[in-house]
Parts: sequence; C-alpha cells; structure tokens
Amino acid sequence: MNNLRIDSVKKALAENKPLKALGIVFGDIGTSPIYTVAVIFAYLKVTNSNVLGVVSLIIWTLTLLVTVQYVWFAMGISERNEGGTIILKNIIEKYIKSAREIAFITVISYIALSLLIGDSVITPAISILSAVEGISLIPFFKNITTDTVIFISIIITALLFWYQHKGTEKVANIFSPVMLLWFIVIGASGFLSLAHMPQIFLKVINPFYALRFVFNGNISANRLITHGIISLFVLSDVILSATGGEALYADMGHIGRKPITKAWIFVFIALILNYMGQGAFLLTHKTDTDAFFKMLYSQSHLFYTPILILSIAATVIASQAVISGIFSIVYQLINNRIIPLLKISYKSSEIQSQIYISFANWFLFLSVLAAMLIFRTSNNLAMAYGLAVSGTMTFTGILINIHFFHKRRYFMLFISLITTFADIMFLTSNLLYKTLQGGYFALIIATIPFAVIMIYTKGQNRLHGIYKMTDFNIFLKEYEYRYKNFSKLAGTSLFFASLSDKVSPYIIKTMFNNNIIYERNIFVSIERTEKPHGTDILFKSDVVPGLSQFSIRAGYSEVVDVEAVLRKYNIDETVIFYGFEEIVSNNIFWKIFALIKKLSPSFVRFYKLPAEKVNGVMVRVKM
Repeated sequence: MNNLRIDSVKKALAENKPLKALGIVFGDIGTSPIYTVAVIFAYLKVTNSNVLGVVSLIIWTLTLLVTVQYVWFAMGISERNEGGTIILKNIIEKYIKSAREIAFITVISYIALSLLIGDSVITPAISILSAVEGISLIPFFKNITTDTVIFISIIITALLFWYQHKGTEKVANIFSPVMLLWFIVIGASGFLSLAHMPQIFLKVINPFYALRFVFNGNISANRLITHGIISLFVLSDVILSATGGEALYADMGHIGRKPITKAWIFVFIALILNYMGQGAFLLTHKTDTDAFFKMLYSQSHLFYTPILILSIAATVIASQAVISGIFSIVYQLINNRIIPLLKISYKSSEIQSQIYISFANWFLFLSVLAAMLIFRTSNNLAMAYGLAVSGTMTFTGILINIHFFHKRRYFMLFISLITTFADIMFLTSNLLYKTLQGGYFALIIATIPFAVIMIYTKGQNRLHGIYKMTDFNIFLKEYEYRYKNFSKLAGTSLFFASLSDKVSPYIIKTMFNNNIIYERNIFVSIERTEKPHGTDILFKSDVVPGLSQFSIRAGYSEVVDVEAVLRKYNIDETVIFYGFEEIVSNNIFWKIFALIKKLSPSFVRFYKLPAEKVNGVMVRVKM
C-alpha cells in the first residue's frame, strides 16, 4: 500500500509538466526584459511618447507574434504533441499536389530552420553577458572590466553546455523551480514600479500608442538618426522581447502543447507587468540605461545581490531553452533524412524525445564563445540579435498562411496575415539596420546548416538516381539457384536495405560476388513514416527458402531499439551487413557530400547494433 502511495506521488510530480515547461521552454523569452528596454533607450530619449510607444509595441509584439502566431496558430498545427518547422512542412505537404509549391515550402522551411540555429547562438551569449554585466551596480564591483565580465560569462557557458549530457529531464527538475521564482520576482518588481504610475497601464495596452510611435516619425533620439526611419530602427530591437517565441513550437516534443500553453499564461502576465514597470520607472526616474537592474536596485538594495544571482541563473536557463529546442530540431532533421546521421543519446525514461546530441551541443558552444569574444558586450550583441529570429518568424508565418489557405480556414488566415505582416516589418527593419552591424554573424552561422542540408539532400537524390539497383525478381532467381547449389554458412545474416522491388548493389556484391550466403538470410528495413510516433512490424518469413524480410515502420520521432525488436521475433543474428559508398567525383559539391558521408556515423552505429557482428560492404560510386 505504501509503495502504491509513493508511486502515486512520483506520478503526480512527473505529470506537473507546466512547471517543467518553465525550465525547458521559457528561459529565453523570460530573460528578454533584462536587455530589451535597455538596448532601445541606449539611443532613444526618455520622453512620455517614446516610453509609452515602446512599451506598447513590446506588449503587442508578445501578443501577436508569440501568443497568436506560435501559441495559438503554430502549436495548433501539430501531430501527437510534436511541433516545429519540419512538422509543419510535413503536414502541409500531405495535401499539396503542386510540385512547385512543395519545392517552395521545402526551401523556406530549410531557411527557417537554419535561421533558428543561427539565432540560437546569439541567445546564450547575450543573455548571460547581460546578466553578468549587472554586477557593475554592486558598489564593490563598480569598476569591473569588460574582460572580467567575458571571463565569468565563458565559465558559466562552459558549465551549462557540459551539463547537457545529463539530459533535459534532469535539467528541468533543477531549472523549473528557479524559473518559477524568476517570473514571480520580475512580475512583482514590475507591479511595484507600476504602482507609482498606474495610469500607464491603460495607455500601453492601447495599440494606438504603438501605431503612433511607428508611423508618427516625431521621435527624439540620443544620436543622429533621421526621424523618418527611427521607428523602424526601434522595431529591430523591439523584436528582442519575442526571442524564444519560436522555441515554444520546437520544444513541444519535450513537454507537449497543453503544459506550454498553460505556463505561457503565467509567463505572459509576468512579462507584461515587468515591461510596464520598466516603463513607469523610466518616466519617474528619467534614467536611460539599465532600466531593469536599476529598477530592482531602487526597490531593494539589500536583496539586489541575491536577485542578480537569480538573474544569472535565469539566463543560464534561457540558454537551456534554446539548446533543448535545437536538439529537437536536429533529431527531426536526422530522421527525415535531411541531414546526415549524428550520435544521439536518449536521456529520459518518460519522454522519448528528451535527447542529447553531442555534435550539436559543442557546435553551439564554440559558436557562442565566438559571439562573446567578437562582440564583447550585450549592447554590441544586440546588433547581431533579431535578424535571424525575425526571419524564422516570417517564414513560419508564411507556412501557417499556406496551411490555413489550403484548409479554407479564411478567418484564421486573415488573422495570420496580420501577424505575418508584423513579422515582415520586423524582418525589414533588421535587414536595413542590423545586417552589417552584427546580423551578419547569425547569418554566417545559419549558412552552415543550410549548406549542409542542401548539399546532403541533393547529394542523396543524385546518389539514388545513379545507383545500379537489381530487380528483386531477377535477384530471387539467382539467389534461389545459389542457395540450392552452393554451400552455405551456418547461422543467420542480416542485410540492412529498404524493402522495395530493387536490391542494393552491396547485397549483390556480398552474396554473389563474394559467395557469402548463410543458412538464414534476413533483409531488414527501417522506414520512417510521416507521423512522429507509432511503430509497425512486418515479418515475411521464408519469401523463398532461406530468405526473409523484416520491416520496421516507425514515426520520425520514435526511438527504435532494433536489437530489442529482433529479439521479440526470436532473431539472433550471426552477422550484420550494411552498405556504404565510396564516392568519386571531380565536382566540388559532390566532394563535400562525400566528406559529409564519410564523417557521419554509419547506419548500424546510429542504431547501436553490436559492433562485433557488423560488417560494412563498400560500393564505389562515381558522381
């Protein structure tokens, strides 16, 4: 009875997913108040119209881009609680017949994914740097140097990325209570500041002030910027308040839709209270730098240091939200055969999609270090931030519009077009003002995965097009003759190949050229379905004497333990064969493709098959 009660308590804690969502999903967007307002008013004068306009813009950006576009629209377009651009692409492709439209959707989804990866490099860098910079308000550290801030930030970043190998489930159990406290603190701080100027509340929730700020042009700046374009310049920084919104959709596989939407209500209230509070603080104190930290410092000198430590912890968690989202994206890309295989570790006993991908983790780590060392301060990094995320949001918005159009949900399409227009405005402002100032860094990072995706997918298509496959019926005739008339090896052999009416060259080479035929030969295929989850097994025993077919059809987010599946059908293999290509080409792109193939783990290593039984058979291919 006691054991049952203990199990019930454990289950109840495990099911508290909205709290887990705070630790895994909302760190990025939850720490944006630290730097968003500070970056904008570093060049914008603190006037009544400017403050009301900026805060109103931020609130409506959170409402339209995050609440409507991602929480309402994007997260409503999912399969089995799985989300992300790949999910959206796969869903749309199911009911589109035009090859041109499919090609268009494919390209913009790849661009959106690549930009998201580029943006994910900036998030940890700016979040951690901005929090550590808050140390300068403590009298003892008022003369702290930029180099010291960078050094502390690098140490924190290194510890965060090192900890990833323990898995997001354990990370969430540690981070979630911290983020709960963080949102309570920033919400309460904003509310206390707002109490000194409550009239600001009704003004900033009125979109009139946001629209007047954007279109009026009568705006005062601290530096020489033409009045007619200053509002667009501000838009390029207002988007910082919504960074992390795109991670909500990508992280659905870790937590699920309902916990994220429930947690977002609490997070949204805390964020708008804090932004309103910062606005009230700016107007009452006429300060123009570090509004977030100065507001906290003015409210409590005694508790400022503990709150500063909490803010650093929160920025570490902000980075976690991005990292876990990237793991989800890379996993989906691998299983959809969009990028080459990478080593994956599965870290959760409860949720299969909680994973660790070593290559993605350390690629992000090195990129974040580069960002910190190149830009050095959070204000400088702000010039690199926003371009990639606004591009991701714009292309995601276009995909959502296509979905609603084909589903004939015209009311939803109308609202989605409004949010996409806002996306385009943000993207335009970032392209105009940030590309050369720092946005190029995120674009360079985004170019790497995009180039890999395009070269790999094109290379795979080219490879399959020139592969000399053998008709299955012709293969069977030769196989039956050899099985009947030639000596056979004792035991069972597995040949990994797709089940089709064609047979791979490496099987022909192994069986017919090298005369390797076992008493029992099984063709094993692992095919990924269009759905994220679900597994079907098809076992055709003795298609002809000594030859069987074993098919595993699994969702593209499904974890497949091939050895365990084979054991259920009493298959104990003696040897495992798989094919790999030696690609020969004079074309630079195919040479890069060949290098990618060579560096990526083999098919059997990816599925963790016993190394002592594995034999790779090389087939030479000229491209």
